[in-house]
Amino acid sequence: MSGDAARSLHPRFPKLDPAVVQGYLDAPETVVAEIVDGELSLMPRPRPRHAHAATRLAGEFRPFGNPRGDEPGGWVLLIEPELELGAKPDVLIPDLAGWRRERVPPGFLQGARLGVRCSLRRPPLRPQAPRSTSAGVGHAWLLDPARPLEVFRRTPEGWLLVGDHDGADVVRAEPFAAVALDLSMLWVE
Repeated sequence: MSGDAARSLHPRFPKLDPAVVQGYLDAPETVVAEIVDGELSLMPRPRPRHAHAATRLAGEFRPFGNPRGDEPGGWVLLIEPELELGAKPDVLIPDLAGWRRERVPPGFLQGARLGVRCSLRRPPLRPQAPRSTSAGVGHAWLLDPARPLEVFRRTPEGWLLVGDHDGADVVRAEPFAAVALDLSMLWVE
């Protein structure tokens, strides 16, 4: 029996190389493991400054996920969910992801993995990657202290940059334009 025939397919990921799946499953807790275009991607866990900014951003989105009074609501927001997107699939762990509440099926939060279309914050790669387009992701935000906020919208032609904001800007960025976001507060210590 050849080496390839001896390797069994994982029931959760039958279309992926078993060695990639095993590397993903065996990755240490000290890294973020993802599968992108069939390849294993290992990244160090976010540094404290990055984690602090992601926590603050999640707090700024509270009016969408847990509204009070006349706040917009309408979203389910999760920190570091494991997403399975596409047919193969890609397995991604964005810092923050959101789903419009009307698109969320019953029992959505009961499962261990999510495969429902979402809006991603901090894709692991540039959002031009075809996996996000084919998986129905509507928006992607790249948030970084060097380039504070780039906002992309998915179009039939691919990703369109719809906002490139400075770290001192107060922005209303889609799909969360209902609330002003002060970018300067994300990176303060």
